[in-house]
Amino acid sequence: MSCATDLLVIGGGMAGLTAAARAARSGLHVTVVERAPALGGSTLYAGFLWTAPSAAAMAELNPDGDPELAAAVVAGFADAVAFVRELGVPCGDAVPILRHGQGHALDTARYVEACRRIVLDNGTVLTGADTTTLTVSPGGAVTGAEIVLPDGTPLTVRAGATLLATGGFQADPELRARLVHPRARDIALRSNPWSSGAGLRMATGVGAVVSALRAGFYGHLVPAGVRLDPDRFVDLALYYSEHALLFDLAGARFVDETVGDHLTTMALLDRPEARGLLVTDARGHREWITTSYVEGGPATDKFALARRAGARCVVADDPDDFRAIPPEWGYDGDRIAAELTGQARGARPSPTRRYDPRPLDEPPYYVVEVAPAITFPFTGIRVDTRGRVLGSGDAPIPRLYAAGSDIGGLYAGGYAGGLAAAAVLALAAADDVVATQT
Repeated sequence: MSCATDLLVIGGGMAGLTAAARAARSGLHVTVVERAPALGGSTLYAGFLWTAPSAAAMAELNPDGDPELAAAVVAGFADAVAFVRELGVPCGDAVPILRHGQGHALDTARYVEACRRIVLDNGTVLTGADTTTLTVSPGGAVTGAEIVLPDGTPLTVRAGATLLATGGFQADPELRARLVHPRARDIALRSNPWSSGAGLRMATGVGAVVSALRAGFYGHLVPAGVRLDPDRFVDLALYYSEHALLFDLAGARFVDETVGDHLTTMALLDRPEARGLLVTDARGHREWITTSYVEGGPATDKFALARRAGARCVVADDPDDFRAIPPEWGYDGDRIAAELTGQARGARPSPTRRYDPRPLDEPPYYVVEVAPAITFPFTGIRVDTRGRVLGSGDAPIPRLYAAGSDIGGLYAGGYAGGLAAAAVLALAAADDVVATQT
């Protein structure tokens, strides 16, 4: 069985649906193929469309990322917001995001549904369907893909252009270990379970280059040993880590916690057993643990939620309590107690101390054992600012595009929003496809 389409989109998350809706609104016939039983992917767990407010801010946040891709995301952000609103999806007023971004609250479920309806007006949506391989012409152009429908029926889709938007490879432990970090094989998954590298494998199978090897990932600290169900992705993400201290098993601080939770998360992955103790004081509990992290976001007691989920959580009345950490936990409590004692007494940082955070000088102390969780990797398919997949010598592979978490190079350690980057580069890819086919 076979069919033809102007644009084949493999993946039905933010990037795939944005490109599909844009192309369909421009008059192209579009086919969307999603491996999961329903559309949306990890988009459904997000709530803000945001990025850095300027190219200079993006460069400061993400100095090792691809400068052209980074600048393109900032430049295209306003158009992405306008596109969301054109579809009739509520997109809130601009608010500060973290310490360095600006963005808009977005009802992602409504956006997914709006895109789905637009595609169905001039195309096809296939869910529960597996894309097995890209098809290629003798001249090297991608001509579509081989699909297996939910009932096992094979389907050949002939396409004028193909976009890979499968959401990354974070659900594949082997790829995580090889392309992110050896310890990443075993870390918690804070993502949909369907994004397991299909886009990356298909792209490299036709000559695409993998970009930003071991450049890091976006994720959060979460309570160690606690099962992460999708309905707890937000509740159990301990965003307040930049207002706390993080200790490894040796009782040492090893990162400037104020740089932000996703960087602290990556740093913890590199420590023994990839687990640590996150400690804040009464002020941290009052001003950060129990308040909304982003204007308009939910205000929940993260400590109480972690305790309810069965995490190792304690409230310590004074620094000496840390000397009684149970041996089976494995932490050097004496060293942690010494650090906190110095802070509680207002001691000046020693010349050898690497980091000078806000002192934790208002007991009691709120303690959670934490571990890293991955949302998506920064390694992926190399693309240009039009979303074209690049092969050897940075030459575009004809008629093949990628966007969203399938791409690599945009971020390298730094991070300034996932949905915005997905939307901007998906719109660029769709516009390039429209330009070449009309």
